Amino acid sequence: MVEHFNKKIALVVEYVGRRYYGFQWQTGLPTIQAELERSIKNLTGEEKRVIAASRTDTGVHSRGQVVSFWTSSNLSTHTIVKALNHYLPDDIVIKAACVIGKDFNIRRDALSREYEYKILNSPIRSPLLDGFVYMVTNKLNINIMKKACKLLKGEHDFASFTNTIYGIGNTVRRVYEAKINDGKDSIVTFNIIANSFLPHQVRNTIGLLTRVGLGRVGLEEFRRIMEAKTMGLAGPTAPACGLCLIRINYPRDLEKKYANLFN
Repeated sequence: MVEHFNKKIALVVEYVGRRYYGFQWQTGLPTIQAELERSIKNLTGEEKRVIAASRTDTGVHSRGQVVSFWTSSNLSTHTIVKALNHYLPDDIVIKAACVIGKDFNIRRDALSREYEYKILNSPIRSPLLDGFVYMVTNKLNINIMKKACKLLKGEHDFASFTNTIYGIGNTVRRVYEAKINDGKDSIVTFNIIANSFLPHQVRNTIGLLTRVGLGRVGLEEFRRIMEAKTMGLAGPTAPACGLCLIRINYPRDLEKKYANLFN
């Protein structure tokens, strides 16, 4: 029997990634995609794939992941949100849902992805922040890190910032924003927005920026590492716990059309 899924639903999903092996489904391992698909099956009885706008890695969190799936269910989006949250584990929640046009591809139509990385720059750990920050005990030079951030902006070949190029092909990405705050209350926050990211690109960027902030790498060496286009050169990779997907950005007309998703 062939099932016909005549309605396309988009969800905004928030999750704590610490006990998951990333977003994408993996045999025998807990993933965000597997939990979402299991919950949708529990609700509708349908088995199908969930597509994500950005495939977060093992241990990475999200405040604004966007996913979509097809369904023949006539349930309202209000009911879908409430029911899926009933079936989902406590560390995953649906924040919003919307019926979208069949031609709206949440991955290809995205203009950019925004990530945030938090560093606890303190010699004293914080139990309340454990699992959500990267702890760096030595004092970071934020001003020099800000100068390094400026070098990231624009279109560059970021091959040095990925640990794998398997199946990727083009390693050129456009970074629209890369900035770091002044470390209020010992929390240093790095924000980066790009059209898309290579595997581990943000965490390798943090790894290199941290070395800059500790005085182990100068700005000229930072530039040379970027220009070398050599896989893995920017590491070591910062831990996943400090990284969070904040938002997927779409063209203004789409964000206006589906305002309840993106407000």
